[in-house]
Amino acid sequence: MKRFISGVVIGAMALVGGAVVGGTAYAATTPTLVLSGGSTVFGLDPAIIVATASTAGAVKFSAAGADIKGCEAVATTTVTPFVAKCSWVPAKSGATILGGVLTPTDATNFTSVTAAPFTVKVGVPVQGVISPIHLYVDTVLASGSTGVLAPRFGVSCAITSQYITGQTIVFRVYGNNADLAGAVMDPTNTAKAYIEVAGVKDPIVMTYGNHSGVAFWVGVLKTGTTAGLYNTLGVISFKVTMIAKEQSTVQVLTTKLSRKLVNGAQVKDSDGRPVYERVPSFRTVPVNPPLAGAVGTWASNFTANSQLTLYAVPTA
Repeated sequence: MKRFISGVVIGAMALVGGAVVGGTAYAATTPTLVLSGGSTVFGLDPAIIVATASTAGAVKFSAAGADIKGCEAVATTTVTPFVAKCSWVPAKSGATILGGVLTPTDATNFTSVTAAPFTVKVGVPVQGVISPIHLYVDTVLASGSTGVLAPRFGVSCAITSQYITGQTIVFRVYGNNADLAGAVMDPTNTAKAYIEVAGVKDPIVMTYGNHSGVAFWVGVLKTGTTAGLYNTLGVISFKVTMIAKEQSTVQVLTTKLSRKLVNGAQVKDSDGRPVYERVPSFRTVPVNPPLAGAVGTWASNFTANSQLTLYAVPTA
């Protein structure tokens, strides 16, 4: 009778997932699963997500809570490190949570395991294509810095994104208009050019001029603790806008025949006749009624620690 009861107990232990060695039960091991990779730019090549496990098996990959098609059961390598890879095409840019679940090959000695959520940031262009106007923007420290800031922070015209309260920030903007065959944006073709800064009531109107032999648009933001000066510490949120003048004519890309030259000399065929080739050319076409001017905008999409930032004056 005692032997019969003992056999029942051993059988029950086997049924609940334990294993018996020499009459002693032990639980299956929980393996590890770590995700890495997944870095890419939206709209370009696929990202490779890497899952590294402590035992062989198959990994189910997911993104934003949904299984990744074609990566529902990716086998790991059969030798350590046990790695499985998934080729993933992001559906959008920005932060995405990746996941993975490992089903071990040895289901007797190992349990399945879910990887810790892994967040990747799919790249988005810093400057999106919003209109035919292409803008480049940077900021520099104004020249003539004096006072407590000068000894350490007085280098002017150096491109930087970090400023100390009391300094003057100069925005430098360069623009080209594709509607005008890539013409430089200057006062002859620009109706408005301004910068909107969060917390500043009125837009900063930009001016165009000569700066040591080069011409571009500038806007100035003075910081400080006195009334009327910008003094909000942290990231400075801003947006640059340029509006082109109305167009009564447009430049149309076409081609024209031109004599082919090599090293400045005209090329001729075997009969001595000039050889011609087609080259790009723009022609002016009148437009009536005039076209509204294109609008170009630029707003930084950098991470917070890379954006334009204002800090307090350092203390001793």
